[in-house]
Amino acid sequence: MEEATELKEKAYKVSKISRRLEDCETFKDSIITPQHLTLQQSYRITSAPLGVTFSSCILQHNRFVADTKDKEPDVLFVGDSLVQLLHQFEIWRQLFSPLHALNFGIGGDATQNILWRIQHGELENIKPKVIVLWVGTNNHGHTAEQVAGGIEAIVHLMIQQQPLAKIIVLGLLPRGKDPNQLRVKNAQVNELVKEMVKDVSNASYLDVDPGFVNSDGTISHNDMYDYLHLTRHAYSSVCQVIHARVQQLLAEAASDPPNPDI
Repeated sequence: MEEATELKEKAYKVSKISRRLEDCETFKDSIITPQHLTLQQSYRITSAPLGVTFSSCILQHNRFVADTKDKEPDVLFVGDSLVQLLHQFEIWRQLFSPLHALNFGIGGDATQNILWRIQHGELENIKPKVIVLWVGTNNHGHTAEQVAGGIEAIVHLMIQQQPLAKIIVLGLLPRGKDPNQLRVKNAQVNELVKEMVKDVSNASYLDVDPGFVNSDGTISHNDMYDYLHLTRHAYSSVCQVIHARVQQLLAEAASDPPNPDI
């Protein structure tokens, strides 16, 4: 009975996020062109978030920017609804609040949205030691190569703005009750990103899938109540892995020599 109530509550919260996505459709990235990121050119580019000045996504972005002016996080989570919804569970308060973590998750965001948000102030005024990035599953109109290119662009922009931060790129999870092409694409993105971060200083890839796909190829609603978003039980499994890596990197950051030039 408690599980059913939890599923209904979470489904309602996600439905509210979904109703906001139409307003966020034009929330695209302005152009950033590091010379080596040619995949960035394949995205639809605009110079501003047209027509959504008062939409909830812009309001959330503005709140995040405001948070950077009066808070001093050691850990920053950036991403889509999988990041946003994490903040509502007790596991966040148990594992991440004690680490002085901020949650900059917005439901429905894709890589281009994260790029725009970072370009417009979400990493200013703060000096997080660790940044956790989880984005890409909402890039429905892009190929695996384009999604990986978008994630790479985000990582390089984060390094440009936060050169001392250690960045964790979380792997995309499988999705859908039964085997499907989105699962295949997410797995391809993960392989590409895993190779990409090998050549990026201060960035690492983390697989957070504890084995959500059963032997028959299905995903249980006890892990993903809508076959995309995580239940409390699933978040507990995922977050233990994230927490261990975050603590490891915080310890490494504490032992790093100070850089007087930054």
